[in-house]
Amino acid sequence: MNNSDTLDKLREMKFFGMFHTFKAQLDTGNTEKYTPDQFLAELVEAEYEDRVNRRINRLIDAAKFRYKGSIEDINFHRDRSIDRNQIMRLAECGFIEKHEDVLITGPTGIGKSYIASALGYQACAKEYKVLYWSTPKLFTRLKQAKADNSYIKEMARIEKAELLILDDFGLHPLDATSRAMLMDIIEDRHDKMSLIITSQLPVKDWYNIIGEKTIADAVLDRIVHSAHRIDATGESMRKTRPKKTEENNYE
Repeated sequence: MNNSDTLDKLREMKFFGMFHTFKAQLDTGNTEKYTPDQFLAELVEAEYEDRVNRRINRLIDAAKFRYKGSIEDINFHRDRSIDRNQIMRLAECGFIEKHEDVLITGPTGIGKSYIASALGYQACAKEYKVLYWSTPKLFTRLKQAKADNSYIKEMARIEKAELLILDDFGLHPLDATSRAMLMDIIEDRHDKMSLIITSQLPVKDWYNIIGEKTIADAVLDRIVHSAHRIDATGESMRKTRPKKTEENNYE
């Protein structure tokens, strides 16, 4: 079997890492500098890295992020009251392993959604299943799911996410249906999976946004007391930096 046949079989078997590495070595004539075991190790390492990268990309695509967030691009200016050490610890994703939550609050445009997305991307890089939702859009989707009998399926998809990001929580007071849905989500995830919530409102105002006393007490008791808190301050990032592409805007 010649090298062309080998390449065809690697591609047919979807060993793309091996395929591209073997082809590159043939094209450059570098195969002779390796011993057979070294060359095999090189091909296996390339295949392993390619499969990991493809798996991470699938997780990112499935998460449906609003922004392409990066920990390295977070603005840690002291006026924003964002603790670099805290963010770096969260970026290690130990909070997901421990089934802990993160609450990010602050005024509009301060970068809450970007921070949440950056932590979400970091979680995907560590091969956690992540799901991003704008909270108002999520409740709209779940109400539609109730109408077309796909509610259980949608809730099962949410429950499978090891990290759920609820962005823009509290833009509007919750109606009875949304309260019940929120309770279902929080109850399903409590001490099992992690949650990141962003909100323009301080946590002390969430009680009024949720509404009905019993449900508000139950929800907040499960997510507030032991959560990691990021309370950002300062002027809107939209006012302080030039407008770029949509994925680089901060809220």
